[in-house]
Amino acid sequence: MNDRQIFEATDEEAATIKSKLVAFNDSKMPLIQALTPQVINRSIKEGDAVVAGILATMDRWGILYIDILWVKETCRGKGYGSLLVNAVEKEAREKGAKLSRVETLEFQAKEFYEKLGYQVFGVLEDCPEGYKDYALSKRLV
Repeated sequence: MNDRQIFEATDEEAATIKSKLVAFNDSKMPLIQALTPQVINRSIKEGDAVVAGILATMDRWGILYIDILWVKETCRGKGYGSLLVNAVEKEAREKGAKLSRVETLEFQAKEFYEKLGYQVFGVLEDCPEGYKDYALSKRLV
Protein backbone atom coordinates (compact mmCIF):
# COMPACT_ATOMS: atom_id res chain seq x y z
CA MET A 1 0.00 0.00 0.00
CA ASN A 2 2.11 2.87 -1.24
CA ASP A 3 -0.83 5.09 -2.21
CA ARG A 4 -0.80 7.06 1.06
CA GLN A 5 0.17 10.69 0.86
CA ILE A 6 1.53 12.92 3.59
CA PHE A 7 0.31 16.50 3.83
CA GLU A 8 1.27 19.46 5.98
CA ALA A 9 -1.25 19.51 8.83
CA THR A 10 -3.37 22.63 9.17
CA ASP A 11 -3.75 24.26 12.58
CA GLU A 12 -7.20 22.67 12.88
CA GLU A 13 -5.82 19.22 11.98
CA ALA A 14 -2.97 19.66 14.47
CA ALA A 15 -5.50 20.49 17.19
CA THR A 16 -7.50 17.37 16.29
CA ILE A 17 -4.39 15.17 16.41
CA LYS A 18 -3.44 16.58 19.81
CA SER A 19 -6.96 16.17 21.21
CA LYS A 20 -7.08 12.54 20.05
CA LEU A 21 -3.81 11.72 21.84
CA VAL A 22 -4.91 13.60 24.97
CA ALA A 23 -8.19 11.65 25.01
CA PHE A 24 -6.30 8.36 24.67
CA ASN A 25 -3.86 9.28 27.46
CA ASP A 26 -6.70 10.41 29.71
CA SER A 27 -8.42 7.04 29.26
CA LYS A 28 -5.30 5.24 30.53
CA MET A 29 -4.04 7.42 33.39
CA PRO A 30 -5.97 9.28 36.09
CA LEU A 31 -5.42 13.01 36.22
CA ILE A 32 -4.50 14.68 39.49
CA GLN A 33 -5.28 18.24 38.44
CA ALA A 34 -6.98 20.39 35.84
CA LEU A 35 -6.28 19.78 32.18
CA THR A 36 -4.14 22.88 31.76
CA PRO A 37 -0.56 22.55 32.97
CA GLN A 38 0.18 24.82 35.92
CA VAL A 39 2.95 27.33 35.41
CA ILE A 40 5.32 27.83 38.34
CA ASN A 41 7.73 30.63 37.42
CA ARG A 42 9.81 32.43 40.03
CA SER A 43 12.58 35.05 40.03
CA ILE A 44 15.07 36.63 42.39
CA LYS A 45 15.79 40.33 42.03
CA GLU A 46 18.42 42.72 43.23
CA GLY A 47 16.67 46.06 43.12
CA ASP A 48 14.69 46.01 39.89
CA ALA A 49 17.07 43.65 38.10
CA VAL A 50 16.33 39.95 37.77
CA VAL A 51 19.47 38.04 38.78
CA ALA A 52 18.02 34.53 38.79
CA GLY A 53 14.90 32.77 37.63
CA ILE A 54 13.22 29.45 37.08
CA LEU A 55 10.49 28.54 34.61
CA ALA A 56 8.62 25.32 35.40
CA THR A 57 5.31 23.63 34.71
CA MET A 58 3.39 20.90 36.46
CA ASP A 59 1.58 18.60 34.08
CA ARG A 60 -1.77 16.88 34.46
CA TRP A 61 -0.27 13.80 36.08
CA GLY A 62 1.63 15.58 38.81
CA ILE A 63 5.03 15.78 37.20
CA LEU A 64 7.05 18.96 37.62
CA TYR A 65 9.12 19.93 34.59
CA ILE A 66 11.92 22.41 35.17
CA ASP A 67 12.22 24.07 31.77
CA ILE A 68 14.72 26.84 32.47
CA LEU A 69 16.91 27.75 35.42
CA TRP A 70 19.18 30.76 35.04
CA VAL A 71 21.43 32.54 37.52
CA LYS A 72 23.43 35.62 36.60
CA GLU A 73 27.08 34.67 36.40
CA THR A 74 28.15 37.01 39.24
CA CYS A 75 25.47 35.48 41.50
CA ARG A 76 26.36 31.83 40.96
CA GLY A 77 27.52 29.87 43.99
CA LYS A 78 25.39 31.96 46.36
CA GLY A 79 22.52 29.48 46.66
CA TYR A 80 20.09 31.28 44.33
CA GLY A 81 19.60 28.24 42.10
CA SER A 82 18.93 25.95 45.05
CA LEU A 83 16.43 28.43 46.51
CA LEU A 84 14.53 28.56 43.22
CA VAL A 85 14.48 24.79 42.65
CA ASN A 86 13.40 24.17 46.24
CA ALA A 87 10.64 26.78 45.93
CA VAL A 88 9.08 25.29 42.78
CA GLU A 89 9.45 21.74 44.13
CA LYS A 90 7.67 22.77 47.35
CA GLU A 91 4.80 24.39 45.47
CA ALA A 92 4.48 21.44 43.09
CA ARG A 93 4.52 19.02 46.02
CA GLU A 94 1.73 21.01 47.71
CA LYS A 95 -0.27 20.69 44.48
CA GLY A 96 0.21 16.92 44.42
CA ALA A 97 3.37 16.45 42.35
CA LYS A 98 5.25 13.23 42.99
CA LEU A 99 8.13 13.64 40.53
CA SER A 100 10.33 16.37 39.06
CA ARG A 101 12.20 16.19 35.75
CA VAL A 102 14.83 18.33 34.10
CA GLU A 103 17.15 18.16 31.11
CA THR A 104 20.56 19.78 31.11
CA LEU A 105 23.51 19.80 28.76
CA GLU A 106 26.84 18.55 30.05
CA PHE A 107 28.28 22.08 30.27
CA GLN A 108 25.28 23.40 32.19
CA ALA A 109 24.10 22.08 35.56
CA LYS A 110 24.19 18.27 35.84
CA GLU A 111 26.25 18.28 39.05
CA PHE A 112 24.09 21.05 40.52
CA TYR A 113 20.92 18.98 40.10
CA GLU A 114 22.63 15.86 41.43
CA LYS A 115 23.53 17.78 44.62
CA LEU A 116 19.81 18.52 44.99
CA GLY A 117 18.95 14.82 44.81
CA TYR A 118 18.26 14.40 41.11
CA GLN A 119 19.42 11.22 39.40
CA VAL A 120 20.32 10.71 35.75
CA PHE A 121 17.89 8.40 33.98
CA GLY A 122 18.93 9.05 30.42
CA VAL A 123 21.75 10.42 28.30
CA LEU A 124 21.66 11.47 24.66
CA GLU A 125 25.05 11.50 22.98
CA ASP A 126 25.78 14.19 20.36
CA CYS A 127 22.69 16.21 21.26
CA PRO A 128 23.80 18.71 20.02
CA GLU A 129 26.81 17.27 18.22
CA GLY A 130 29.79 16.92 20.51
CA TYR A 131 27.76 17.25 23.72
CA LYS A 132 25.68 15.09 26.03
CA ASP A 133 22.13 15.93 27.05
CA TYR A 134 21.22 14.54 30.48
CA ALA A 135 17.70 13.76 31.68
CA LEU A 136 17.38 13.77 35.45
CA SER A 137 14.52 13.11 37.86
CA LYS A 138 13.77 13.37 41.55
CA ARG A 139 10.96 11.87 43.63
CA LEU A 140 9.09 14.60 45.50
CA VAL A 141 7.36 12.36 48.06
